[in-house]
Amino acid sequence: MRASHRDDDAVAADLARFRAHFDRLIDSLHLSRGMSTRASAAALRKLVRSGALLFDDVERRPERFFEAHRALARATATTLGPGFWIRFTVTYNLCFGTVQALGTRAHRRRAREARARGALGCFCLTERLAGVNSGLVVNTTATWDHGKQTFVIESGAEGGTKNWISNGFRADSAVVVANLIVGGQAKGPHGFYVDLRPGIGKRLARGITMGDMGVKTTANDLDNFWIRFDGFEAPRDSLLSKYGGVDFETGEYRAEKRGGASTMDMIGQRLYTGRIAVAQAALAFTRRLYDDTKTYSDAKTCVMRGSTPYLSDVPQLSALYAEGYAALDRLDAFVARCERELCEHLRAKTIPNADLTRAIAVSKIKAVEASIDLSFRLKQEVGSYALMAGTGFDNTDFLQCCKFAEGDSRILSQKLARDCFGAYKRGDDGGVDGPRSEIEVELCRRVDAVVNDARAANPNVHKIDAWDCAWREVYELAEVICERVMHERSVDAEVLRSKL
Repeated sequence: MRASHRDDDAVAADLARFRAHFDRLIDSLHLSRGMSTRASAAALRKLVRSGALLFDDVERRPERFFEAHRALARATATTLGPGFWIRFTVTYNLCFGTVQALGTRAHRRRAREARARGALGCFCLTERLAGVNSGLVVNTTATWDHGKQTFVIESGAEGGTKNWISNGFRADSAVVVANLIVGGQAKGPHGFYVDLRPGIGKRLARGITMGDMGVKTTANDLDNFWIRFDGFEAPRDSLLSKYGGVDFETGEYRAEKRGGASTMDMIGQRLYTGRIAVAQAALAFTRRLYDDTKTYSDAKTCVMRGSTPYLSDVPQLSALYAEGYAALDRLDAFVARCERELCEHLRAKTIPNADLTRAIAVSKIKAVEASIDLSFRLKQEVGSYALMAGTGFDNTDFLQCCKFAEGDSRILSQKLARDCFGAYKRGDDGGVDGPRSEIEVELCRRVDAVVNDARAANPNVHKIDAWDCAWREVYELAEVICERVMHERSVDAEVLRSKL
């Protein structure tokens, strides 16, 4: 699967040309602070129509896909906030990336036509009672009506309303994730590629209602809407059916066997690409914040500083710069390796193995958490400068968006710990998910002890409540696993293995 050096050189050259072109394109958009949602959407439509990045580049040329995300983060994150970057990734990754992964040739052709028109997309997954702290739960249903040859999409009770849908109002198309019901039987979550409006700028289709989530602390150039589906009839060809669909003649469900992958695997693929993109964006934001702040502090003189008169020479700030850049370099290298491995799977249309899936989760957790920590600490050391608009500190809620996007960091940490603890309980120490060091084994013992104490105190305690009693130990275990995964996949570890 690994490309040759010649292939690597060709990819690098192509990426360099693309980077220069895409940077010029960003400049031509004339993005500005405080722009309206209409202006922001219009700018993205221009970018989409330009053809600089195609909707299928996520699979054909994934290096371009990730570089575009990095370029936008570098150019806009600290100066404009997260709004435009989120609008971009929701369209390219979550919406049309899902169409590429789950769709047939007809769906992908329709997506190409939409791109030529400058269409925008949104991704309707998160629901009011299944937010970022709830994991993947889908209450919305899509029932096959064989007589009408349509899918009837229903949000059901208020908790099934799709929530915090970025790009929701300005989008023309949506991928709606709903539980497919065929012949009265649930077939699990599937994706539906639907038009929210019959044409760009037209009224919402019948059966769709939406409303604004309200003014936010950041990204008010991005429309975040709730969306409900009440008897919305989606055409039969809206089902993204590459891995499973309905036989329109018999009305029966049929599953497609394609290399062992499933619909949910490929929906998950969008979360993997998103996690890498989010990790890179968080690191790009923090590095730009450190670069801009250091430029300021290198020139800022301070009285009573002796032979080292500049703010950057204050020992605690100087030490923080050294620590911060070292941490960013380490994380950038780790995330870049995860990206390279994921790109191979994207081109081959295969699912990452458990080790890579775990590493991608770790990249998202560590990059975002380190960025939050480093940015906050830097803010404490530069005084009133950090209060000024336009310094980047006014847009640190970009990192808050990164924390809960594409899998909340707490949920990902919980999964790492839960998988490890489950393997420990099965006696699978040293296995794929199991503890691989004495400290991980010891933390599993501590989790087990806390859970057992909770059950002893109340034999009727729910297993989730018992698990929650060990939350400190759980997150400590997750952090140890993250550090171990980073060490195992580090450049130094790779060199050491090559010598053995």
